Amino acid sequence: MPYQLWLARLAALLLGAVLPLAFAPFDLWWIAPLSLAGLFWLWCSATPRIAGWLGYAFGLGMFGVGVSWIFVSMHHFGEAIVPVAGLITLVFAAVMAVFPALAGYVAARLSSEGSVARILIAIPLAWMLLELIRGEFLGGFPWLNLGASQINGALAGYGPVFGEYGMSLVLALSAALLLLFVTRHKKIIYTLGLFVLLALWAGGITLRHIDWVEAAGEPVSVAIVQGNVEQSRKFDPNVFQATLDLYRHLTDTQAADVRLVVWPETAVPDTVTQAVPFLIEMQDVARTRNQQIVAGVFDQDQAGRYYNALLTLPVEGGRYYKRHLVPFGEYLPLRFLIEPFRSVIQVPMSDLTSGRDDQPLLQLAGYPVGASICYEATLARKINTALPEAAFLLNASNDAWFGDSLAPHQHLQIAAMRSLESGRWMLRATNTGISALIDPRGQIVARTPQFEQAVLRGKIVPMQGATPFVLWGAWPVWLLSVFGVLALMLWRRLKPDKG
Repeated sequence: MPYQLWLARLAALLLGAVLPLAFAPFDLWWIAPLSLAGLFWLWCSATPRIAGWLGYAFGLGMFGVGVSWIFVSMHHFGEAIVPVAGLITLVFAAVMAVFPALAGYVAARLSSEGSVARILIAIPLAWMLLELIRGEFLGGFPWLNLGASQINGALAGYGPVFGEYGMSLVLALSAALLLLFVTRHKKIIYTLGLFVLLALWAGGITLRHIDWVEAAGEPVSVAIVQGNVEQSRKFDPNVFQATLDLYRHLTDTQAADVRLVVWPETAVPDTVTQAVPFLIEMQDVARTRNQQIVAGVFDQDQAGRYYNALLTLPVEGGRYYKRHLVPFGEYLPLRFLIEPFRSVIQVPMSDLTSGRDDQPLLQLAGYPVGASICYEATLARKINTALPEAAFLLNASNDAWFGDSLAPHQHLQIAAMRSLESGRWMLRATNTGISALIDPRGQIVARTPQFEQAVLRGKIVPMQGATPFVLWGAWPVWLLSVFGVLALMLWRRLKPDKG
């Protein structure tokens, strides 16, 4: 294999490996367009086959670093031995790398080498289409979507209009325009590209100053209780009562005077049935204080099915069942194949049922609320089902599974995207951190430290109205990407020698 090709693959691998620096906790958002421009430069004159391999190398670097937390989850908490945890992480990164590989192949297949059409049309559209597909494939893995890296950058103004994927598309187009400067195309194209690039970024800055929604009422006092119960002990029956006592104590001593208290996912680490005396006691306390408590708990219906749930106390506020379950963590796909190997990886409560999409919204502090549990915060389409009726958002999570890794920071950033898209405050409660209050512009107003017991107090403002993204979702980006690629296919078929 030519020496130059090996160098190109190594460059692609390194470009992908630095891309996660654009995301939390590093927040070097400017790395994203530079990293992507580097990849696009490698794709610019590549054949479809080579572009595919370069995209695969980029994906290995991107996901190998960006989702390295899978190893922590599998080894430290799933009890998988190091080789097994390492293999699972490697296989996962290798599968996810297929998406940028396909983007490179498609872009090169549908355009001429080195052409303006490849740089400005084929590459951004192909990247965008494959990112969209990745967010839906087998339930979706929209982690490390490019748009999330720009939540604190100039392009954040596009979030309430076109959502996270719209921000990704603008970022991909920006990287393509940067590439024009490197490839030194004709002066008129160079000048036009510079104008469009500046217009895109100026548009993002301008849009950030538009208020798409408005207050629906007076501020509500809230408190988020972070128990910091070690994951290794969380489901130990011997510490069950101690866990309940901990949440009761933190609430009584630091959150007795607020209107709404939120406990994290499975703060009550058993079923409602097992915790009935405690829940009744807390309900009576909440009534006395004119307070509401939202607690994560497992619930069981009359058919014996288990749910990952949020229960309100008093119960009149309703309950919420998690709708999007995590494969292997909360349910076992292809059970007949996996069952013999369950002893290799230990995951408590991995046989859950998903809740219905048409569940009524929780009623908290007198307002309808859009609830989500853990991974659901990555899925804008799930959050949008509660909008524009929901006055604010609530996400309960247990990021203890991720340990001291990149994941809790990335997860918080993804949750903040949902606030930016919807123009709603979000209360985010986690077991070991990072719990946070997030404002309607996706900015983190207050947060807890990790791996410490904490009670985060503050006020949120119920909101009303709908951002453009709430009204039309990701459909504009889907339509542009799909029909853009189809148009390129038709053009290539009719004009095979044209770029």
